[in-house]
Amino acid sequence: MHLKQNAGSEKINSIPDMLNYFEDNLKAEEEWKIGTEYECIGVYRENAKAVDYSGDRGIETILKKLSLLYNWDPVINSNHVIGLRGPDAGISLEPGGQIELSGKPHRNVHTAQEEYNEFINKLLTSAEGLNISFLGLGMQPVSTLDEIQWVPKERYRIMAPYMEKVGTLGHRMMKQTASVQVNIDYSSETDAMNKFRTAMGLVPLLSAIFANSPISDNKLNGYMTFRGHVWANTDSQRCGLLKFAFNENVRFEDYIRYALNVPMYFISRDERLLDMTGLTFKEFMETGCEGHYATVDDWGLHLSTLFPEVRMKKYIEIRCFDNIPQQLVMAVPAIIKGIFYDNDCLLAARDLVRDMSWEERLDAYHSAHLIALDTKIRGVTFTELAKELMLIAINGLSKQNTLNNQGENETVYMDSLQDMIWSGRCPADFVRESWLDNRTGDLIKFIDSYSYKA
Repeated sequence: MHLKQNAGSEKINSIPDMLNYFEDNLKAEEEWKIGTEYECIGVYRENAKAVDYSGDRGIETILKKLSLLYNWDPVINSNHVIGLRGPDAGISLEPGGQIELSGKPHRNVHTAQEEYNEFINKLLTSAEGLNISFLGLGMQPVSTLDEIQWVPKERYRIMAPYMEKVGTLGHRMMKQTASVQVNIDYSSETDAMNKFRTAMGLVPLLSAIFANSPISDNKLNGYMTFRGHVWANTDSQRCGLLKFAFNENVRFEDYIRYALNVPMYFISRDERLLDMTGLTFKEFMETGCEGHYATVDDWGLHLSTLFPEVRMKKYIEIRCFDNIPQQLVMAVPAIIKGIFYDNDCLLAARDLVRDMSWEERLDAYHSAHLIALDTKIRGVTFTELAKELMLIAINGLSKQNTLNNQGENETVYMDSLQDMIWSGRCPADFVRESWLDNRTGDLIKFIDSYSYKA
């Protein structure tokens, strides 16, 4: 009797093998969905310090209670609970104990909001009695790196020392940041590359619109999205903007060649991670390493350890958003759905940022981290460009006209953000004001302003 080999364990030898990874996941337009991932920062209410992973008031305690109350299956690593699996979604932990919901793909933002609200309610219920809040901020506001406990997850044992070799702010990224990420489908290579190129071009503008991390280490840090600045200084080989994305004839193969030449983190064998930080994937594929050879699963794992602002996997992941206040968070998937799931809107959004040199894109990217909507490109402020982008997204959502039970379409999630942008402000402006208003030391009032509510 012959046992069927797991497809993921098949050896991978060439670029055509890797192309299959993307081409096998093409979806017809009527099958397109949107997936959202939300990271949130837990703090002790008495001092706004980061919640420890361990202990009676720790993140592991909250995960265990979530598992017991709602029948989520615990994910165990080295005898510790480091995540949960639900029927359609999952909860994982970032290195500093940030809790992340990886939601299931949704046809519309209405059902994504229902899932998000349900998650927040369950999270708050599981933390009852612990005097803990979860914040809609892009950075841990008070705790320094040394004050934040590492989550005992095997992959961080390999990633943490490597980060120190290749960048200046990798540990800040791991321990202090929180973001929202949006995943979108594609129907063909042409469609995928149009979305990839447009998303990469919009990164500076989207970063500015959703900037929300001006506080860290218990002080103003000088940035509107310090999270964005941190990511830009984490690892130049695997993070940031990708220049080749702006080539008019960019193909899947261009992304593959980029990924092949980025150093690996690890491979998984027998439920253990093996350190591969000395090799690029190209080298591993060509020569193997200590009797191990590259497989389809290795390729998928490697792609998940690349962190450009827009990432290609079995879908396109747009990663440039700070975590933002609860009442605004659905604007993130809404603006993306409005732009990227209507072809006219996609083209209009692309035209906003099309005629820029690589140097102008980099300048805008770094400027957006510092001053958000005050960034200028060729004399035009990001506030003006943001207004145009908002109208494009609203037009897209209006044309899609997906209604909730109250007869509202998805533009309802854009209302508060639109008011903010029309006033020339981003979330970070309000964070700065709240922080300065409470500079006498009333951290509890500041925390309450940004705490999730049931």
